[in-house]
Formats: sequence, C-alpha cells, structure tokens
Amino acid sequence: MKILKPLVLFSLISLILWNCSSVPISKKTIEKEEPVVIANDSLEYEIIIIDPGFNYFLNAVAQPVGYYTQNYMEVRNIAWVTTWNMRAQNPLQYNPNIYENIIDYQPNIDYGYEVNYKLFNYFLFAQQKYRMNLGGGFTNIRIN
Repeated sequence: MKILKPLVLFSLISLILWNCSSVPISKKTIEKEEPVVIANDSLEYEIIIIDPGFNYFLNAVAQPVGYYTQNYMEVRNIAWVTTWNMRAQNPLQYNPNIYENIIDYQPNIDYGYEVNYKLFNYFLFAQQKYRMNLGGGFTNIRIN
C-alpha cells in the first residue's frame, strides 16, 4: 500500500505531462484590424484611423449613431481638435507617437453627421486609451 500511492501519483503526473507535451501549441490568429475611414466625399475630406482597438470601441463601446446631436459633437470636436493640433505641433512636449498629424477641421464647414460621429468617438477612445484629457472645458467624469 505504501508503494501504491507514490506509484499512482507518479503515473498520474507522468500522464498529465505527456498529454500536455503532445498537444500542439498553436499561435493565436490575430485578426488584422481594418483602419476606420472618416470621409465626406462631397467635401473631399478623409481621415484614416489605424489605431488598434478603435474598431472595437466604435462597434462595442461607443454610443450608437443618433445618440448625440451633430451640434453637440461639433462643439466638442472643435475644442478637441484645437488641443490635438497644439500638441501635434509640439513634439518635444507631447508624445509624437500619439499626436502624429494635425487635423484640418474647420468650424465653418458642415462635415456631416458621420464624420463628426467618428471623429468625436476617436477623441473619446484616445482619451481613454492614452489616459489624456483634451480639455475644452468638458469634464472627463464619463468618457462616453
């Protein structure tokens, strides 16, 4: 009986190790995330966002289309674009890997709902992902 217990334990451990080593280890297939295109063809305006995770944020986290009014998003986009562009022009003070490009967003142009919706949500996503506050007098209590 004294020898049976260690023998069963040894057999069990050997069996587990053998099974684990015989299972082929496969790499997870990482789906390539498609860039999000923000465009208004009539204005010849286009922004391409290739920030990993934004597709998921837009489809699963962001409020649905129609939740915000276009005016609400425009006001915030104007403030956030201003801050973004100021930071993009100061690469020694702000991370140039985050603020890579200046955004040409003119307050007097009607970009339409879709452009404002995607840009607004990108700013929400970026503030959350990079733990930044783009300001504009808007509290960051709720990100969405």
